[in-house]
Amino acid sequence: MCRLLGYATKGLDLSLNDVIGKVNCDLFRELGVIHNDGWGACLVSSARSQPYRRDGGEPAPETVERMYRSIESSAGDSMFPAMAGQPARGAIWHLRLASSHLPLVLGNQQPFSTHGLSFIHNGDISDADGRNIVRDHDCPVDRSAVLSTGGESDSAVFFAAIVEQVGRGLPVDEAVAEAVRLLRVRYPLSSFNCMVQSREQLVVLRAAGHEGTPRRVMDVYESYGRGDEAQDYRAVRYRPISSRGADVGVVVASSGFPQPISEGWSELENDHLLVASNRTGEFHIRAI
Repeated sequence: MCRLLGYATKGLDLSLNDVIGKVNCDLFRELGVIHNDGWGACLVSSARSQPYRRDGGEPAPETVERMYRSIESSAGDSMFPAMAGQPARGAIWHLRLASSHLPLVLGNQQPFSTHGLSFIHNGDISDADGRNIVRDHDCPVDRSAVLSTGGESDSAVFFAAIVEQVGRGLPVDEAVAEAVRLLRVRYPLSSFNCMVQSREQLVVLRAAGHEGTPRRVMDVYESYGRGDEAQDYRAVRYRPISSRGADVGVVVASSGFPQPISEGWSELENDHLLVASNRTGEFHIRAI
C-alpha cells in the first residue's frame, strides 16, 4: 500500500523539483509521515563523459542509474531532498506502507531492480481467502525469478512475473499486461498499480481489482486525522512536463498531492497502460 511517482523526458536531465515544483515535492515527501515503512528512488540519466578505453578499462556507460532505498520514512530522511535535486531524464519514486505485515527489511524496499529494469508497486496481492501471494504455494511464478529481484514480498513476485515475460521476448508494456492477466486468474481483486522503468522507457499501469480504498488504508489515514486524503487512493494521474512553453515529457503519480485538471492533470483509466520514452518524451496510452 504505497505512493508512486515517475517521469520521463525527451532526454533532458530534470530533477523531481523541476518536474512537479518544490511545493508539490515537499508535499509528496511529507506523505512519508503516513507511508512510513521506507522509501526509494531510481534515477536514469545520461553519462557526463563519453565511453572510452584510454586506460585499458571498460568504457564508461552511456546511461547512469542512481538507486537509493531506505527503511526510514522519506519525511525524516535527509537523502530525500538530495535525491529530489538530482537531474535525470527518467525516474521512479516509491513511498512504502507495507502490506500484509511483510517484513520491514531493506530487501523489500522498492524500487526493485534486475535485468535492466526497475519496478515499484502499489497494492496487496492476495487471494479470496486473504492469503498473500508470498504464502501461496500454488503461486504461478517461478521462485527463482523472485530471487533475482532481491525481494520477498508480493511486489517482488509481481515484478518477477513481469521479468519472466520480458525473458520470453515480450516488450516491457506487453510483459506488464501479460503478467497481470496471469496473476488475475488467481488474485482477481488485487491491485496491480505499478511503474516499470528501463533505460529507454517508463511504463505505468493502473489495474485495480476494485476501485474503493481498502479499509486498512482508510483506518491508517483516519488515525492521522487525514481520512479525506485517502478517498481517491487508487487513482493514477498524468500531465505533460513543460519547459519554456514546450512539452518535454510526462509525469505520472498516484494521488496524495494536488493534481488539478486546471494544471493539465488527467486520470489514467483503470486497466490502462501509459508508455513513455525517456529519450523522446513521447507517450501513449493503451488498454491491457
